[in-house]
Amino acid sequence: MDAIPDRVKVAVVGAGQAGLSVAYYLRRFELVADEDFVMLDRAPGPGGAWQHRWSSLRLGTAHKVNDLPGLGELGLSFETADRTMPAKDVVAEYYGRYEEHYGFRVHRPVDVRRVTNDGVDLRIEYRDLSPQPVEELKSRGFFGRRRRTFEAAPPPEVPGGELRTQFLVNATGTWGSPFVPYYPGMADFGGRHLHTSDFGSAEDFRDQNVVVVGGGTSAIGFMLELEGVASGLTWVSRRPIDWLDRQELDLEGASAAVSRQDEAARAGRALPSVVSGTGVPKSRRIAAGIERGLLVAKPMFDRIEEDRVVWDDGGSARADAIIWATGFRPELRHLSPLRLREKAGGVTVGQGAAWQDPRIFLAGYGPQASTIGASRAGRMIARQIMAMI
Repeated sequence: MDAIPDRVKVAVVGAGQAGLSVAYYLRRFELVADEDFVMLDRAPGPGGAWQHRWSSLRLGTAHKVNDLPGLGELGLSFETADRTMPAKDVVAEYYGRYEEHYGFRVHRPVDVRRVTNDGVDLRIEYRDLSPQPVEELKSRGFFGRRRRTFEAAPPPEVPGGELRTQFLVNATGTWGSPFVPYYPGMADFGGRHLHTSDFGSAEDFRDQNVVVVGGGTSAIGFMLELEGVASGLTWVSRRPIDWLDRQELDLEGASAAVSRQDEAARAGRALPSVVSGTGVPKSRRIAAGIERGLLVAKPMFDRIEEDRVVWDDGGSARADAIIWATGFRPELRHLSPLRLREKAGGVTVGQGAAWQDPRIFLAGYGPQASTIGASRAGRMIARQIMAMI
């Protein structure tokens, strides 16, 4: 990995869809990578959070991936991408070619640990993970997620460094911060607790009793993949599923969800679930799953016992594994020294900027947490930065 500069005008943390979009527009304003701005990414390679998703996921069955700004210049588009390949591989390839084409010089794998004040600048403390074997670091939980109940600490030999910057664009997304709600008896469960970020393959659950928790597209995808593989399959959701009689989310529903996210971000509240405000469109595959009785969610169970989940009416379902498809939270722990979080549980953000500190921008936060939202935010954030440099 090339040396990370000691000081830049702009530091972009995260090289997923939001970070790459910001970098693209910074280049359009003639800022030079590793001179004027620097990109730091914890992942071992290009692809953002997509590189950590399970191999059976295809672009046609996942959330739509919109093109990054300027991707067409490479002759690429996700609209015409190979639907037979794993989505993780397609996105990683496209993002890697995009980074190379525009010369972003992304530094990876670099783990940003803390951001603190340093006079008029911000000081970024990081660890360079590149000297470490990738497989060992994966086993320690460095790539893709930080576990809820334990967080792998860097081995002592991992070299550290510091970087100073005028402006910080935080584009770390949510994949590294999985959310698992607490239910009585969780610690007594004798099987496996897994989150969406832990899911590898349906074959891992062959002939097991599996409980899937969650009301979004990931939970639905797991149910469809595990059908015929697991010996017992139970789906539970905290709220009734709002099925939409259409195959794709319409513009009105998407706009309403974005507005709710924007309202919460501007008020400094914890961000609401997107699916709770948009509903779930019925693709042909989902409609068929509903008709044959697979995709019928039970209400949330009351407690967990050693080998089962139990409802308050005494009913139960056996469980060898519980998959918590319960979403993610923004990954902002490295920003905690800056005290940006409000009492209401979120960070007050408007037009991509943190209202508590005008040097901090949050790309991909709230209403920008989609590929199209991230692309628009990239232009907006880059313009604001250029106005203050």
